[in-house]
Amino acid sequence: MGTDVRTWDDSRRWEQDRGPQAEPRLRRARLQGLCFNAALPDHLLIRLLDLDLAPHVLARRDVPPAVVDAAVGHPDRRVRGRLAEWPASRLLSAAQWSRLVLGEAGGARRQLLLQAAGENRTGLTQEAYGRLAADPFGPVRQELARMPELPLPLRLALLADPLPQVRAAACEAGWRHLDDATRARTAADPAPAVRAAVTLARHEEVPLTAAFLDALPGRGPLVESHRLDRDLARRLCTDPDPWLRRNLARNPYLDPDLVDVLAADPDHGVRLAVSTRPELTEEQRVAVRVDIDPRAMRRPVAWVVALHEDERAVRRLAASAHLLLRSSVATARRLPPDVAERLARDEDRVVRLFLAENCDDAPAEMLVEVWQWWDGSYSSPDRPYGHPNFPRRDLLRHADDPHPRLRQLALDDPDSTPALVERFGTDEDAEVRLRAATDPRLSAASAVRMLDDPDSAVRAMAARHPRLPVPVLVALLGDEATAEAAARNPALPVAVMERMTATGP
Repeated sequence: MGTDVRTWDDSRRWEQDRGPQAEPRLRRARLQGLCFNAALPDHLLIRLLDLDLAPHVLARRDVPPAVVDAAVGHPDRRVRGRLAEWPASRLLSAAQWSRLVLGEAGGARRQLLLQAAGENRTGLTQEAYGRLAADPFGPVRQELARMPELPLPLRLALLADPLPQVRAAACEAGWRHLDDATRARTAADPAPAVRAAVTLARHEEVPLTAAFLDALPGRGPLVESHRLDRDLARRLCTDPDPWLRRNLARNPYLDPDLVDVLAADPDHGVRLAVSTRPELTEEQRVAVRVDIDPRAMRRPVAWVVALHEDERAVRRLAASAHLLLRSSVATARRLPPDVAERLARDEDRVVRLFLAENCDDAPAEMLVEVWQWWDGSYSSPDRPYGHPNFPRRDLLRHADDPHPRLRQLALDDPDSTPALVERFGTDEDAEVRLRAATDPRLSAASAVRMLDDPDSAVRAMAARHPRLPVPVLVALLGDEATAEAAARNPALPVAVMERMTATGP
């Protein structure tokens, strides 16, 4: 079985492999593997940030807080910029976003990072809001004025900013919070941009006219979100651009007779938008002629999501004939038992998938059914397998199941044995062998044998097995083709990891 790598004195063997003096491509492969090594200490992950590996380090699902904090204050602007991108942006707290934005010397960089912070909706600290409201770079103040979380006193201060663009942004974002006197002063602003912002902000009291809308670029989003003059809305119902009509079909202020016009539109996308309007009865919804491709990408309908905590509403919508409404209900975190059971029996598999990924009340039987054809997405990597309701007992009965997805579940049973792990290590199905390669009970001999498996994923997982003999692991680390997978092995001694990340001789 060889020497246990955890007790390995690596110095002599590692020096033979030249440690940090390895060929550049080999060393790069090792470092990329280390980025995802679950046992790598925080200080070495931080060192990898210095070695131009931030994209890999920050792509981990378990980036330690100390590493995030180091990236926020990193001297390389590329590392700091990575934090503004998804998925790394999800890691930052309000305090870290504030440090990130305020730490930039260049105004354009502060603006870009502030925009990312606004899109992330985490907010900033009160100190950061105050400093940015006095930022010398106008576009930064303009970006700040758009943030809905901005405290009202600072928004009022920005309404008096010397730049019209800043005053316009502060007006449109904060109109509902302004008193009558402030609104009147803003409406009389000498800058056309500010007066236009006032028109947009008070659209519910004074609908947008055709003359105003036609003078603006990018009118599509306004057609969807703002109250429109009746004549303008009627004209847009026959606009030759179907994209514009689709936006109009989602407008919450549209009169019922115009909704009826769009319900018969020749464009399927327009009719589909009409069919998901919240005010329609089930009979009206069914009457709109739509044909939804069950394989097409779906996004939850926003107004359905807003009703997730309303038991009567979700019960009604879960029974709808409209596929998108049922899908949207299935994304709720909690549902009444009868609703969860109903959606678990839905004929559409994406409805069941959404339930498995999002709902803590998804039934166990359905989770196992979904598991047979889905093993997780980037946003929900642990579902359905990691769902709290996924069965963990009485799984040995699947050991001989013809379906490989069910067969591998037998290893999760508390009564499963190392012998079953060994047997699954030679299974005819690559996915079952891959599951065996992740099991800590796998013997060292089997881990070595699986390094020659015909499936590349199995070979890579075998290289990460902690029971690999030391000489074998050293050999894998010395080969460019296997070095990255071997560097993810959690049994690597910290001393070896130190040498791999060292920059000196």
